[in-house]
Amino acid sequence: MQYLSNSRRIARALKPLALLETDVRFASHVVDSTQWQNHRSPSVSVSPGLMMLRSSFSSEAKHVEDPTEAVKELHGKILDSVNVKRSMPPNALLWSLIENCRKEDDISFLFDALQNLRRFRLSNLRIHDNFNCNLCRQVAKTLCKRALWKHNVHGLTPSVASAHHLLSYALEHKNANLMDEVMKLLKANDLPLQPGTADLVFRICHETDSWDLLAKYSKKFCKAGVKLRKTTFDVWMEFAAKRGDTESLWKVDKLRSETYTQHTLSAAFSCAKGFLLEHKPEEAAAVIQIICQAYPDEKKSALEAEFKKLVNEWPVDVLKHQNEEDKKAVAASLRSDIPAMVNALVKSGLRVSVDLDELNKNEALLS
Repeated sequence: MQYLSNSRRIARALKPLALLETDVRFASHVVDSTQWQNHRSPSVSVSPGLMMLRSSFSSEAKHVEDPTEAVKELHGKILDSVNVKRSMPPNALLWSLIENCRKEDDISFLFDALQNLRRFRLSNLRIHDNFNCNLCRQVAKTLCKRALWKHNVHGLTPSVASAHHLLSYALEHKNANLMDEVMKLLKANDLPLQPGTADLVFRICHETDSWDLLAKYSKKFCKAGVKLRKTTFDVWMEFAAKRGDTESLWKVDKLRSETYTQHTLSAAFSCAKGFLLEHKPEEAAAVIQIICQAYPDEKKSALEAEFKKLVNEWPVDVLKHQNEEDKKAVAASLRSDIPAMVNALVKSGLRVSVDLDELNKNEALLS
């Protein structure tokens, strides 16, 4: 068939890919923009169902000659249409090509097809516009940073939605470095910061224990005038409480209060933890009492979950972030102040389901 012949010819002509240097199951790097501005071919690492372009090149290389059969056939049909029949192929072919990408060679064939289609649209159809935004977002799901470049040869338009695909991947795989690279690309390609972007960035920083990165990007979001969501403040305050950083916790709570008058359940418990760190169990109890009274009965299970985290998990997190010389003093304080807070809640008439025996069994507090 003509299109299969064209496909093989393109495969031989494509530039070599770099050899993979990392475990392909958990790839987390993406190709640097300057390399693609020089029109060099990327190498691609593959994780289950997703692909991530590598950021470096090896002196050893291999030729792109082994895409999956479905991709090879679709690629051949597209090139046969534009190069032989001189007509625009059906949109379904390109969409199917994107959906069938499974490995490194597949994604190279995809971008070769995109470049050929864009060239045909310009020279034969006089269409100067990029591909539509839906297709661009679908291409971004292959986790290629080229989807965020303002100037590219593939007819792709960068968008915040495309960036969010990459950030969601970074969150799923707890990859703060990828997040940092995506944020730099947002700035370089004039993409605006949005509340959804902040939510993803703050959660990634929290999951990867990257406090310095969170501090860096929180300033950028605030400076840009982004209205942070309640959930974003929840993550920020919880992170500060886990670190035992009361100064940052109160600053974030003040910033939150400028936008939202009431605490969420998570924010209220973070404030209670701040008071416990300051040896103020009565104030901690007062904050929790207020939020409990405002909480509907059908959601009381969420309260129990927060109490359980406060007693069983939070003290361990706090001690992890303390200096060795301060750990014993902090542990002793929490062993006495948490029960004092619970007793204050009980005296106020609030029914508290907390097993303080778990606190006394916590090895981190006893060591």
